[in-house]
Amino acid sequence: MNNQIPKFLITVGIVLIVIGLVWMIGGRYLKFGKLPGDIVIEKENFSFYFPIVTCLVISAVLTLISFLVRWFTNK
Repeated sequence: MNNQIPKFLITVGIVLIVIGLVWMIGGRYLKFGKLPGDIVIEKENFSFYFPIVTCLVISAVLTLISFLVRWFTNK
């Protein structure tokens, strides 16, 4: 029981480092948050932006990461 907590914290730390590196490097080349399918409404004095596709992509990536973390920690 006590041996699992440090492994979990190390795994979470590594995942956060990878996410940070991808965000830092990928942010230069990918216009994340302005994907095709995001809803943008611009009027004269009103603008509305809802990043629905961006939310779906983030959800899919976080689901994959949580699946991999659970898969590697259960072995």
